[in-house]
Amino acid sequence: MSTESISDRYEHIRSVSVTALSALLGVATAFVCLSLYGTGEAGAQNQEALLVVLGAIVIQFPLIKLSGIYNEDEFGAKHYLFIAFMTFSLWFVTWGILLTTGVTI
Repeated sequence: MSTESISDRYEHIRSVSVTALSALLGVATAFVCLSLYGTGEAGAQNQEALLVVLGAIVIQFPLIKLSGIYNEDEFGAKHYLFIAFMTFSLWFVTWGILLTTGVTI
């Protein structure tokens, strides 16, 4: 019984860690895009911002593997898709809010 609770706690901590990293990196990427491209019409139409978010997605995979959150055999396609979706979603929402409010750095 006690080994199940330790395993469940470890799974929960691992899920929260990956979700928090993806969410925070998505929001940070939106602020990076804000500082690079601005909030005007040119910034909103700049497609290089997608390369910035793609870089943020790709950089997470080595970070997660180096942190030891997942073993080599536990990290599958589902995890890659989750990280990509969470990072892109948070970037998209934050970037949209920053563009519509006209925030400047």
